[in-house]
Amino acid sequence: MSEQAWVNEFPAAITVCDENGIIVAMNERAVQTFAEEGGRALIGKSVLDCHPEPARTKLAHLLQNQQKNVYTIEKNGVKKLIYQSPWYRDGKFAGLVELSLEIPFEMPHFVRGTKDG
Repeated sequence: MSEQAWVNEFPAAITVCDENGIIVAMNERAVQTFAEEGGRALIGKSVLDCHPEPARTKLAHLLQNQQKNVYTIEKNGVKKLIYQSPWYRDGKFAGLVELSLEIPFEMPHFVRGTKDG
């Protein structure tokens, strides 16, 4: 198996951009998720151009400050966890990775590290 083979069929959308916000990779779920916006043709385009305000400004801030952003959304009856995080190459900021995972509306929450957890 190639080093990145698992990514293509992973059941979450994975989109990767470089330090300038240019989309450099998308797995198959991301291509399907963003099909109406161009799908695979988005590779090489600015991630900023894919977002309306105020999300565009928020993403620009994340890129500039190398920060993480985590939130949930609901769209078309589906709840998702959006996890946007910096990635690094040889210790140098290389861009952002966005994971978009479908999650149930009700989920258990566990606190670990306690007698009961």
